[in-house]
Amino acid sequence: MSDEPRSLCPINLSLEVFGDKWTLLIVRDIMFGGKRHFRELLQSDEHIASNVLADRLSKLVAEGIITKSDDPSHKQKAIYSLTEKGLELLPILAQIGLWGRKYLPVSPELGWRPVFLSRGGPALLDRFAAELRAVHLAPPGTAPSPEDMPVTTILRSSRTAPPPWRNDDPPPPKPRTRRRKTR
Repeated sequence: MSDEPRSLCPINLSLEVFGDKWTLLIVRDIMFGGKRHFRELLQSDEHIASNVLADRLSKLVAEGIITKSDDPSHKQKAIYSLTEKGLELLPILAQIGLWGRKYLPVSPELGWRPVFLSRGGPALLDRFAAELRAVHLAPPGTAPSPEDMPVTTILRSSRTAPPPWRNDDPPPPKPRTRRRKTR
């Protein structure tokens, strides 16, 4: 298989890095879920297989989106951290979340986060990115306390947190039901 890109279109080149089914979900879990270890990422709601997770983590490291370092608290664990390149995916993931909430039957428990980020505008995204930088780009052992990370704390709050959208916001679409064919 060739490593040559299909084209030099920026969208094509970007999708060659993170356009498969799993890569952005892994970045999502590191970014929004605070998952930093292999086992934590393996326990994602989407049930990624361990071999696929290992492959995508290696690809993300090779692309410079995340780094892998030894966990000082456990010799057999590695810690995955976002790089600046990875952190710059934040607005893209926020927009994908908004698009999904608008057009797909997302649950209220998960659909409020993109709305919250959107309502806060660029200033809130910048604040969240600064909090992520403090965790992922700072020297080991210097992570900020939760009270220094209000946006992160809100986004990682209970999955049953009340959605912060107003009553005049359109609700997400209803789940589609499939009709069974009768013979």
